[in-house]
Amino acid sequence: MVRIPRLAAAVAAASALTVLAAGPAVCAGDPTVTDPHVLAHFDFAAGQTPENIALEPDGSADLTLAFARQVARVDRHGGTRILATLPAVANPQTPVLGAAIVTGLARAEDGTLYINYVTGTPETGVWRIAPDGSAPEQIAQLPADGLPNGLALDEDCGTLYTADSALGTVWRVPLDGGEPTAWATGAALEPTPQLPFGANGLKLHDGAVWVSNTAHGTLLRIPFGHEHEHGHGQEHGHGHDRTAGPVETRATGLTAIDDFAFTGHGDTVLAALNTVHELALVRADGSHKTVLTAKDGLQNPTSVAVHAKNVYVNSAAFYVQPNPDPNLLLARISKNKD
Repeated sequence: MVRIPRLAAAVAAASALTVLAAGPAVCAGDPTVTDPHVLAHFDFAAGQTPENIALEPDGSADLTLAFARQVARVDRHGGTRILATLPAVANPQTPVLGAAIVTGLARAEDGTLYINYVTGTPETGVWRIAPDGSAPEQIAQLPADGLPNGLALDEDCGTLYTADSALGTVWRVPLDGGEPTAWATGAALEPTPQLPFGANGLKLHDGAVWVSNTAHGTLLRIPFGHEHEHGHGQEHGHGHDRTAGPVETRATGLTAIDDFAFTGHGDTVLAALNTVHELALVRADGSHKTVLTAKDGLQNPTSVAVHAKNVYVNSAAFYVQPNPDPNLLLARISKNKD
C-alpha cells in the first residue's frame, strides 16, 4: 500500500465491513505479546517506508524501504545501514501506485537476499543481492501490469513464491532465474473494484503456501499437491513436482491485512492490519484478537517477523498525518501451548 487518499478512503470503507468479524478477546492458550518499543525510525520524506522484513541469524532485521527502493539492515540496538538501492527506472508505471517500489524480501541460508522490485516496466520482477555486497541483479521478470508483493523462499526445492496483489496470482519463480509460472489463481486471491490489492503477504508453512488478501480481509492456505507423492511437508520433492491444491479460507474479518508471520505455536499467526494500525493474533480456528495498536507505536503496519521470543513489526506510516513515523517496532512473545 501507499499513502494515496483515494486508497485510504477505499480501505476505510472496507474496514467498516470487516471489523465486526473479530473473534473472542481471550483464549487460555494464546501466546502473549508484551514490552513493545520502537527500535528504529526512518525518513518518511525520503521514501523510507518499511514494507517487508527478513531476519538474520543474530536477530538483525533486513527491511525493504518501499519508495526509497532500498534494502536496509537494522541491528539489535537499532543501528541502521543501507545494504543496497535498486536502480532508478525512467517513467515507472507501477499499477495503482505509479512510483517504483521494493516490496517482498526473502533470505537464503548463505545470506543472499531476494527482493521484489515493482516498476510497471520490464524491470518488474525478482532481484538478488549477493552476500558480498555486489550490485543487485534481476533474476526473473514478472508481468509489468502486476504488483508482486509478499515473497517466500523454498530453498530445498530451489523455488521462490510471490503473491501478486494486482493480478490475484501466486507466481512460482526458479531460484536460478528463468520463466515464472502462475502457480495459483482464482477469486480468493483477486483484488476488488473497491480496493485494488488482493493477494499480499505470503509464507510457507507446514506443507502449504499461506497468503493474505488485503481487499477481502482474509488469510488463505493453499496446500501443496505433489504430482509425484513424496510425503507431507516441505522436505520432499522438487519445485516442478508441486501443484497447488484448493484454496482454503482460514480466517476472515482481518481488516486490510498486509503481511503476517507464524508464531511457532502451530498455525497461530501474527498479522499486520494496515489501516487500523493493529497487530492481530489469529488462531488456528480463524478467531482473532488485537495484541498491539497505534498506542504502542504502530502506524500502518506492513509486515511481521518472529525470531525466538522477539516479534518485529514494520510500520510504513502511509496514511498518517501529521507527523508520520515509519518505524521498526520490537516486542516480546511468549510460547504458551496450553
